[in-house]
Amino acid sequence: MVGKRKKIQSRYNKQSLQQQVLEIFVKESSKTLNYKQIAAALEIKDMGIKRLIVSILYDLVALDQISEISTGKFKLKAKMGTVTGVVDMTSRGSAYIVSEETTEDIFVSQANLNRALHGDQVKVFLFARKKSKQPEGEVVEIVKRKKTSFVGTLEISKNFAFLIPLSKNMPYDIFIPLGKLNGAENGDKVIAQITEWPKKSKNPVGQVTDVLGKPGDNDTEMHAILAEFDLPYKFPEHVNEAAEEISDEITKEEIAKRRDFRDVTTFTIDPADAKDFDDALSLRMLENGNWEIGVHIADVTHYVRPGSIIEKEASERATSVYLVDRVVPMLPERLSNGLCSLRPNEEKLTYSAVFEMDENADVLKTWIGRTVICSDRRFTYEEAQNVIETEEGDYKEEILCLDKLAKKLRARRFKQGAIDFDRYEVKFDIDENGKPLSVYFKESKDSNKLIEEFMLLANKKVAESVGRVPKGKTAKTFVYRVHDQPNTQKLETFNNFIHKFGFGIKTASPSSISKSMNELLQNVKGNAIQNLVETLAIRSMAKAEYTTNNVGHYGLHFDYYSHFTSPIRRYPDMMIHRLLNQYENGGKSANQDKTESQCKHCSDMEQRAAQAERSSIKYKQVEFMLDNVGEEFEGTISGVTEWGFYVELNDNKCEGMVSIRELEDDYYEFDEDNYCIVGRHHRKIYQLGDEVKILVTKANLAAKQLDFVLA
Repeated sequence: MVGKRKKIQSRYNKQSLQQQVLEIFVKESSKTLNYKQIAAALEIKDMGIKRLIVSILYDLVALDQISEISTGKFKLKAKMGTVTGVVDMTSRGSAYIVSEETTEDIFVSQANLNRALHGDQVKVFLFARKKSKQPEGEVVEIVKRKKTSFVGTLEISKNFAFLIPLSKNMPYDIFIPLGKLNGAENGDKVIAQITEWPKKSKNPVGQVTDVLGKPGDNDTEMHAILAEFDLPYKFPEHVNEAAEEISDEITKEEIAKRRDFRDVTTFTIDPADAKDFDDALSLRMLENGNWEIGVHIADVTHYVRPGSIIEKEASERATSVYLVDRVVPMLPERLSNGLCSLRPNEEKLTYSAVFEMDENADVLKTWIGRTVICSDRRFTYEEAQNVIETEEGDYKEEILCLDKLAKKLRARRFKQGAIDFDRYEVKFDIDENGKPLSVYFKESKDSNKLIEEFMLLANKKVAESVGRVPKGKTAKTFVYRVHDQPNTQKLETFNNFIHKFGFGIKTASPSSISKSMNELLQNVKGNAIQNLVETLAIRSMAKAEYTTNNVGHYGLHFDYYSHFTSPIRRYPDMMIHRLLNQYENGGKSANQDKTESQCKHCSDMEQRAAQAERSSIKYKQVEFMLDNVGEEFEGTISGVTEWGFYVELNDNKCEGMVSIRELEDDYYEFDEDNYCIVGRHHRKIYQLGDEVKILVTKANLAAKQLDFVLA
């Protein structure tokens, strides 16, 4: 009997039992409870445990978490309670709950997460707060799961299988019954969906929903990256079938409704490997000597109708995803590369912003509406750049004229306060199997900037056409691309860091920030810390997002800005085309709450797509470095954490970590405020921006991680 009681008590140690008792009070916050009711709720019959509950009740009274209303009857303190928020997991397994109901994030230990996962919406019970400490709590309810499907590697044994998740934010393996393998074999990368999570089980139970393939295969790895961020990698068959049924006929009746630009010189300028051309430029001189420039955008919404299968799929995807070796389009190929793509010598339906401009690039008139075009020529950026540099080639007069006007627009924009984040992109030469052969850096040249300036102008004028209304009038609901002013604290931290290199920015006003930031970016060009400073400067800025609440675009220095020019690859542009057409036809203002909800979804999907792109780059960088294990490289410290520091290699911009454990000449400690780690005894410092020599010791493809040691 004594042995049995000890077993029961071991299941109910005081700390865990206290947490369970608190959970009952939180769930029954309006009720008064005694120890018998608590024991009954916990299905406890043992008198020894019941006496322990009584002791716990008075401990909770002493902790100021419950009140004794009358002898033996207790109730949750009025000041105690719950808040609802989103789980932000740390790498150590604990989490912070981000809630609009509190000004501070709530810390939750790993033991108190109670199966909540990263991104879940949860209800958290707040513990009694100790002086000067961050609020802490315990998850008492999972309101909504962020995700239930996970990517991982399958491990099959004789009687069962487990999915070992790839994500660091999923700390539990998923139990897979052998009857739920869906044809997967041991070692395969698969997607598994959680189907249940039994109360007494540490691990969730799931089933394999998709077999991605064998680890190391390029398609498998790219599909795994997409699935990790809950992004699709193929279209459902019924969506492709619906796209095939769309007619490609352009009727005379449709053309009659539109402004006709088929006889005006028009061309596209795109990357050499582009297949979807969603913007074209036209140019002609008017009788008064001014220029008419047309920015013509694929009229996707003519083909994709509200409520259709394709519309629902595009709305859900919200964006095309650009990985290192492929594009995962928002629209089926028949639309993105066919019907809507502004291919040369084909009549195409477009939505256009048409400007009358003088020689100084001043916009005298703007017209926005539906058009029909026929592109005369498809230029790559390299071909257009060659025309600009040599002043020879097809349509040289038009390209040189547009380049001249674009440079005036650009100079004026920066003079007015736009920030010049002109960064290079890391690109790979890849063979037919997806293996990276070399790394190169793609810089923006005049041909890129020509297109950029006219797209910016179109986006700005479209936003102004709806958002800028006479004083006293209310603008109709619209989708804006906004970029808020920088966070003051982040900006000060950034400023303190660059002071160590002899640089600085002025933070007295928004205009002084932008002016001094441009001066800084010019001054660090060619410097070893250029990429580092540019990266940290971008991090100090707010993130751009979609919203109906216009606060302007700080980085571009525009009061009104939207995304109108890429409806083949961005759903917000489709939303804008629809709103423009609705308002042009006298329609009433769109529902703001519904539009704002869709804006938030688009912003979230954009972030996911960016994370997937970075993950694919990281994978290819590690794959590229597989043949360089054991070799020495020069690099720059690009990040510092309590576990060590990251080094970006100067030659190829691949990044790896030097673990703090590998620094054996001293005991090093992390100095968060100064972006460095410092030796306790000899005071040697490894600081952000320092030049170092490293040796590549490991290239772990599964973890997408490079390990370095100091050479």
